[in-house]
Amino acid sequence: MLVQAFISCLLDYCNSLLYGISDGLLQRISRSPGHMAPVVVTTSHQCCGNCTGCQFVSELRAFKVAGLVHQSLAGAAPAYLAADCHLLSDAGRRPLRSYSNDIRKLLVPQTHNKFGDRSFSAAGPRLWNDLSPGLRGQGLSFDSFRRCLKTHLFGS
Repeated sequence: MLVQAFISCLLDYCNSLLYGISDGLLQRISRSPGHMAPVVVTTSHQCCGNCTGCQFVSELRAFKVAGLVHQSLAGAAPAYLAADCHLLSDAGRRPLRSYSNDIRKLLVPQTHNKFGDRSFSAAGPRLWNDLSPGLRGQGLSFDSFRRCLKTHLFGS
């Protein structure tokens, strides 16, 4: 309970900032709650990898970033986030045949290094474009979007 209260909540709060980090760092971060459990409860066994803090770290990060993009498109996010999400149809570009069947695709800016790829302006639209067209639909409220996204991310 103490691990959940002190460590897991901090990891959950900040996990969208960790989007795009290397796999080695991601493994170290996802193991940290499991290594803290024996210290708190004073037992000698290590975490088996099935505890709540060890699961779904990358899916949680994708869930948070996709939620921010959805709120940005709905006008419910701060202006500095909404300014990074531009629909292809609003970008003033000529519509291509490859995008004719895809609804609500976002313009992904070109970046020149790995830090640019991790920024919200590049990672958010890239993640949004990878979602199924049903999830990108305009008629979904934020709560129904979150339910469908949880099913999509955690069900597979």
